[in-house]
Amino acid sequence: MTPTPAPLPVADVARSGRAVLDEVATAVVGMGGPLRVALAAVLAGGHVLFEDVPGLGKTLAARSLATALGLDFRRIQCTPDLLPSDVTGSSVYDPATAEFTFRPGPVFAGLLLADEINRTAPKTQSALLEAMAERQVSVDGTTHRLPAPFHVVATSNPVEYEGTYPLPEAQLDRFMVRLAVGYPGRDAEVDVLARRLARREEGASVRQVVDVATLLAMQAGVEAVAVDPDVLAYCVDLAAATRTHRAVEVGASPRGSQALVLVARALAVLDGRDHVTPEDVKEVAAPALAHRLSLTPQAWAAGLAPGTVVQEVLAQVAVPTTARRA
Repeated sequence: MTPTPAPLPVADVARSGRAVLDEVATAVVGMGGPLRVALAAVLAGGHVLFEDVPGLGKTLAARSLATALGLDFRRIQCTPDLLPSDVTGSSVYDPATAEFTFRPGPVFAGLLLADEINRTAPKTQSALLEAMAERQVSVDGTTHRLPAPFHVVATSNPVEYEGTYPLPEAQLDRFMVRLAVGYPGRDAEVDVLARRLARREEGASVRQVVDVATLLAMQAGVEAVAVDPDVLAYCVDLAAATRTHRAVEVGASPRGSQALVLVARALAVLDGRDHVTPEDVKEVAAPALAHRLSLTPQAWAAGLAPGTVVQEVLAQVAVPTTARRA
């Protein structure tokens, strides 16, 4: 078992976090907001789902984030014929020793990118569930621990439905945040084209900013930050409000309120603060809660989005006035 590193001070975590985001921004244009929340989710120990149309740089963002953080990066392209063993690994017979030897799959990485995860069958999707939840995989009755840290960044195409498999709710709930990138603005898109012409090659690269030991110390630094009881109650009230909303069939579970406070805490630390404000919670409310809501058939027919429900909940739930501000 990897020993728990000494936590970095808040100022050091903030400094290293800004350096990571600045380095990633040299390759990825127009994704400052989503990348900030994605880094916060990683610092909080969670997994990230990017759900948006193809061609917006989600794969480049994941690869660049892994490189800047010093993580071993692996990518799997999800297809209908992808098998669970293609993800977890399998036991291979060695004629020389007359024994089966476990050959690790791509899941044994610091950061695993599951590209277009909704294109592979549910059986293969569920192969990731144990890895995401328990940081281990079981193959042929033997449990194999994954490296620390271990994070999954998955991408999903919400536009095409033919030949795709919606993520099961149990796995969707394991993603700490779900993020939408959105189309870049005109100036940002011009910048993308100009950078491509300037480097005279297809691939964009970033340099490593921190190593694995430093990342673990940054995560320990985030864990050392206490949260005001009023902020905790605010997170619980927001999650509870989703359960009674008229358009929601199944609301956010306690795992949702936990994700809300953990990512908000990481965002506060990235801003150099040792305390969480209600504004931090509001910033991550949609990414942390929207994908955990199951809407009623009437709400779906009316075209209501889960993110809209979260915004309505934010407007309804009273903001604590005793919590410290930025």
